[in-house]
Formats: sequence, structure tokens, C-alpha cells
Amino acid sequence: MSEKDYPVVCGTEDILRTLCDAVVKVLHLATTSRIAYSGMIQRITRICLKPDIGCFVLFDGGFSGLVVINFSAASAMELYEQYMLNMGMAKEDLAANFTSDDVGNVMGELMNQIVGDFTGKVSRNLQTHITQNQPKMLALTKQVALSIDTHLDQPESRRVTFQTERGNIFYLEMAIDRTEFIQLNEFDTGEIDPDALLEAARGGGEAASGDGQADQDELLKSLGM
Repeated sequence: MSEKDYPVVCGTEDILRTLCDAVVKVLHLATTSRIAYSGMIQRITRICLKPDIGCFVLFDGGFSGLVVINFSAASAMELYEQYMLNMGMAKEDLAANFTSDDVGNVMGELMNQIVGDFTGKVSRNLQTHITQNQPKMLALTKQVALSIDTHLDQPESRRVTFQTERGNIFYLEMAIDRTEFIQLNEFDTGEIDPDALLEAARGGGEAASGDGQADQDELLKSLGM
């Protein structure tokens, strides 16, 4: 079988979708609020950090790239407040301005979790390995253009629009070398279904409970009770 006979199972847009799904998953779990992204994406020519809060992270390994998320002050404060309230913080103890170090630290931690989830999925689904640096979060008043300090033969850049539950907007931008992953052999991605795990645990608990009751009845019977 020649290379052209193998199906292309993952390209740039598929990698971008994996990253977008990681953003939605992590932010939803952190804030218990609805996060959605547009069904349309943009081809762009360069990656930029933009006001009000920009966060970027580099990854390298099986493929190299740069990811940026640009938050408006309103979207950053909404996500920060929801996250901190879910953590049990009192509203009066929260930072009041997006330029606060506390806001930057929280958004940086969320970005770290997003990219961590993304790299985990890449490892399972694409059978390759990428590493990330520590995300950098900056409060900005002007746009800053970024470039990857590596040689990309055919760089591709994309932008995706996200919306929070309150209707605030933020943007994800990704630049990677043009790449295609082609599946040669079948493999198990090792994905774990949390619902299936809970159901199995619940069923096991019920079985153990039933066995325990049977043993107790047998003991009472042997004692003539």
C-alpha cells in the first residue's frame, strides 16, 4: 500500500479543534458556566498578543507551535470571578481590576490546564509527544506581534472566536507548521469515559452490598435466628 492509499486522519484544523475542545472543557469545569466557540475559523497571517490580557505558550516535539489567547477585560474578569467563587472565595475578597496580579495568576493557571489537556489528547490520539513551556500572561495596552523561535517550513495560523455565558468575547490564535498525521495501524487511544467509570463503581458497590447482605443472612440462619 502506497502512502497515498492511507487516509489522512488529522490535519491543522483537527489539531485546532482538539485545542478548542480543551479550552471549552477546562473553562467549563473551572467556572461551571457555558463556554462556546464559533463554527467558523479565520486564516490569519501573524499571531498577536492584544489588549486587555494576552496569554501565550510555546509547544515543541512531534510538531512545534505557538498558542495565544486574548481576553477582553470583561471576559477575563468573568472567568476569574466564576473560578474563584467556585473555589469557595467570598466575592468581597476578589480582585476588582483585570490588571491585578491575582487575575493574571488565575488566568495563567487556567491556560496551563488547557494546554496540559491538549497535550494529553495529542499524545493519545496522534501517538506523538509535545512539551510546553510555562504560559505567560500579560496585561496589555497595545498589540504585540509574536513569532516562533524555530524554523517552520509552511507555517499556518488560525484564529477562533469564543464566547462566555454572559456574552463576553475572547480569541484563541494558533500557529503551527503545516502538518498531517496519517494512521498506519489501528491503536487504542486509551480514552476514559468518566460516566462509565462512575457507573462501574456504582455497580460494584451495589454488588458488594448485596454480597454483604447475603453473608449476614447466612450467619443469622446458622445461629437459628
